[in-house]
Amino acid sequence: MSFRRDTITKPIFSWARGVLPAMSDTEREALEAGDVWWDADLFTGNPDWSKLLAFAPAKLTDEEHAFLHGPVDELCAMLDEWKINWEWRDLPPEVWDFVKRNRFFGMIIPKEFGGLGFSPYAHSEVVRKISSRSLTAAVTVMVPNSLGPGELLMRFGTKEQQERWLPRLADGRDIPCFGLTSPEAGSDAASMIDTGIICKGDFEGREVLGLKLNWHKRYITLGPVATLLGLAFKAYDPDHLVGSEDDLGITVALIPTHLPGVSIGQRHLPAMQVFQNGPNWGRDVFIPLDYIIGGQERIGQGWKMLMTALAAGRGISLPSLSAAGAAYAARTSGAYARIREQFGISISKFEGIEEPLARIAATAYLLDAARRLTCAALNEGHHPAVISGIMKLHATERMRIAIDDAMDIHGGKAVIDGPQNYLGGLYRSVPVGITVEGANILTRNLIVFGQGAIRAHPYLLQEMNALGEPDREKGLTDFDTAFWKHVGHSFATMFRAWGRNWTGGLFAPAPDAGEATGFYRQLSRYSSAFALCADMALLTLGGALKRKEMLSARFGDILSELYLLSAVLKRWQDEGRQKEDIPVLEWCLATGFKTIENRFAEISANLPNRFVGVILKFLIQPFGARVVGPSDRVVHQCAQLVLSPSAARDRLTPDLAFVDDDRGVARLEKAFRLVVDVEDAAKRMHAARLHDWQDAVKKGVITQAEGEKLAAAQAAVAKVIEVDDFAPEALSPIYKKSADVHQFFQELGEQRAAS
Repeated sequence: MSFRRDTITKPIFSWARGVLPAMSDTEREALEAGDVWWDADLFTGNPDWSKLLAFAPAKLTDEEHAFLHGPVDELCAMLDEWKINWEWRDLPPEVWDFVKRNRFFGMIIPKEFGGLGFSPYAHSEVVRKISSRSLTAAVTVMVPNSLGPGELLMRFGTKEQQERWLPRLADGRDIPCFGLTSPEAGSDAASMIDTGIICKGDFEGREVLGLKLNWHKRYITLGPVATLLGLAFKAYDPDHLVGSEDDLGITVALIPTHLPGVSIGQRHLPAMQVFQNGPNWGRDVFIPLDYIIGGQERIGQGWKMLMTALAAGRGISLPSLSAAGAAYAARTSGAYARIREQFGISISKFEGIEEPLARIAATAYLLDAARRLTCAALNEGHHPAVISGIMKLHATERMRIAIDDAMDIHGGKAVIDGPQNYLGGLYRSVPVGITVEGANILTRNLIVFGQGAIRAHPYLLQEMNALGEPDREKGLTDFDTAFWKHVGHSFATMFRAWGRNWTGGLFAPAPDAGEATGFYRQLSRYSSAFALCADMALLTLGGALKRKEMLSARFGDILSELYLLSAVLKRWQDEGRQKEDIPVLEWCLATGFKTIENRFAEISANLPNRFVGVILKFLIQPFGARVVGPSDRVVHQCAQLVLSPSAARDRLTPDLAFVDDDRGVARLEKAFRLVVDVEDAAKRMHAARLHDWQDAVKKGVITQAEGEKLAAAQAAVAKVIEVDDFAPEALSPIYKKSADVHQFFQELGEQRAAS
């Protein structure tokens, strides 16, 4: 062993230490945040499917279930999104009071501090349900339970801080926000210039050691109404009052917003969404050191704290909102397509409508599958940073596609705004989810694979740690162990990938999963190909791979598909292998396989080392990308799942907040049920070439009762199809002098002619 280490490994070790790019503290802390889970299995190239299938699905406790069908339903009934957005520009006071009184802001806070102590899955379910009723209310509820003072205090706060602040956050006496983003630092939050200088100062009548803070933050959700600001800044100690270093690093502290020097700005208007959001500033704000979350010993640990919290938070709130959006689009689009007629037939009969409808339905199934699986991992105490990044990225991106498709199916119904438009607000909100908690472009190109390759790879992080070890001899020994394990792993992966891909996955491992068994074989095949390609890219590009963003993005897409498709198969298994859901299962897998094969083809065609690119193509894609996506048959069957009332439709769109208020969605659901009930009578009338139901009754084609139901269905459809209009003076103040717009313009023309 020592001969190998000193003769063969040593020169490789010396070379690698010389070419390994320096890792910044923020990069290292981001890598060390959270942990790995199923993503590590996928990186091995040989995932253990029994491990995935044995993992307990997420479930609600009786208390959580009661909350979801009690206070959450009550809250949803109080919400009127049109008035919230276009009349009040805020949640009404009674809603603010209700969410505080029922501790919606304290869902994640333990009961010992006055919170509800809910699981991540319960948190997700609450956000999902509220999102299907009001985006403004959903964001208001999700933020205090996501990245912010509450979560940071629970993880890193001192006992005294927890006892002081958590009860106040739980019952709404304090409203929290978190100040991270600033004009100079968006996606690159580590480049913030907000500062905290350690010094002595007066605080509440006594001289203490503390920090003088100066900052400018923007895009801060709940900022305009917050009473407690969590603040990220860079701490400095020029007089060495707490140590020998000048630059202490990113630090996080609690700032009561009533302190002198704190300025709460006016409101932002994010994509015409009216959840509270705005800028704030601090000018020479002094706080004692015990306002640092975790106390003095946590100075400089802020970035690690934030990344650790984000590793879990990104897997809950925005994926929940996105899953709700996709399910909402599936339910409303299926119903609308069924009741809306053009050219004398339901538009649901057109293949041009079936294609986007199938895509919406499958997206809803996939996103909720991935949401549940991720929440199950979080429930068990995992904090999978890479998977959380995948979830935030792909949930919001796929919601965007689903909402675009829903808008296309609805046409003018979704374009004309008003109280009857149940899609417009959701459509406008999509860019918000795309942008926040790490912009999707950055996440796809730099984080998913860039972080995953190091964290989830079986040996790469061990090798990097060995190369960075200050004790050269220890580093060499550790590197020797990890490097040769990596070499053995790479050879095993190469032969595994070669065999599985040349046989089309015929002998790849898979559990006995009935009709889904073949899908597992293909995922095993693709996982081995991914592991091989990742190793070859890392070997030939080394640290330069992180600058090859398009290559990194393609690898990230493959890893993401492997995870998302694993979640789809897991959901189908957990729900009892429902035969009716097979079309949506097939759609998801065929679409994912198409993406995976295209990305492999793009990787082999674009690797800078052309020899390696050609070899990889020979090993894993000798005949190129072959999967073309779901068949027309599957598309048709998938679309049918949301076109009729059924258990399958309910599984696709469970527990959405439909309030019976004779508006929007309530009208749509009523018309949908009526149209389905009278379908047989309508077919008989159509066959007899009759259009008036009374004539059909007279001629014995339908009964009187059927005719009356047809009339009721037609009236209900007419109410759904109608769109809102407004008096001119209701939309613009320039018309208030004249209620008649024509008269207004006539008078205006006469005035111009006279002048």
